[in-house]
Amino acid sequence: MESSEQTGIHHRHNGLQCEIIGQKIIPQAGDTHQSAFWKYLMALRPWSFSASLLPVLLGTIISWKENHTVNILSAFLTCISVLTVHGAGNLVNTYYDFIKGIDNKESDDKTLVNQILSSDDIVRFGVLIYIIGCICFLVTLALSPARADHLALLFFVGVSGSFFYTGSIGLKYYALGEVVIFITFGPLSVVYAYIVQCGHFSIAPLIYVIPLVMNTEAILHSNNTRDMNSDKKTNVITLAILLGFNLSYLLYLILVFVPYLIMLTFAARQSAWFLLPISTIKVALTLEKDFRFKRLTLIAQNTAKLNLLFGLLYVISFSLA
Repeated sequence: MESSEQTGIHHRHNGLQCEIIGQKIIPQAGDTHQSAFWKYLMALRPWSFSASLLPVLLGTIISWKENHTVNILSAFLTCISVLTVHGAGNLVNTYYDFIKGIDNKESDDKTLVNQILSSDDIVRFGVLIYIIGCICFLVTLALSPARADHLALLFFVGVSGSFFYTGSIGLKYYALGEVVIFITFGPLSVVYAYIVQCGHFSIAPLIYVIPLVMNTEAILHSNNTRDMNSDKKTNVITLAILLGFNLSYLLYLILVFVPYLIMLTFAARQSAWFLLPISTIKVALTLEKDFRFKRLTLIAQNTAKLNLLFGLLYVISFSLA
């Protein structure tokens, strides 16, 4: 059996930091396999997957709305391939932040710092996850009506983004992390899911993904604003550092509240169902107050919760509209 204790477990996903308040699993005799499974699962940071899963669901629903048909198997494989690329990117982030000396005993991601897994474990697991994603992509390629070169371009741009965010040149370290996250968790994911289903390009996914990707950028930006001082010490350059606190606060307001204005526009022009995500506005107002008064310890985790809730309600409202 397993015993547990309440604890706060903090993790960073490529700047998208989330907090899980739950149970700390303490393995007992005979739990070796389950303990190993838990370690590898947590290394993937599955609580961050909503950032990639929601755009995929949105792209699939847009295609269904326009073409009145959905290939369930293709949709499932699309989700798996995107999530594996996302998870592998998390592992690359863990590895490079550690070997560059960015992660330490005070960092949120302690997978390597506390030797929960070894560097070799992370590398082997990352390769395996990338391979699984590529296999799912190849099967999707066979099922989709889309041109193979179009799907391949979108998929491998996503793979490259997940690796080069912190791997190799490390775009994250040169104030380009926001650009990578915006592209990967916005246009790339939603268009990929859309084209898998219907086989052709449309401008609609690019328009409707804007509220989701702005919410995702808000998580990254709040995380980087909170970590400004520690990032400076390790020579990491982020947009928050370049802007300073006051302009970072203004950008956070734009990223959090413009999606609500977009929902009002959609509601007025298309359907009242788009008012559903506006029910989360109280959470957004609380986050604004915390940011303004520099109560930033949990700002990224709470922004991630808003992202999940707002995103789910948005996808639901879109499907009903």
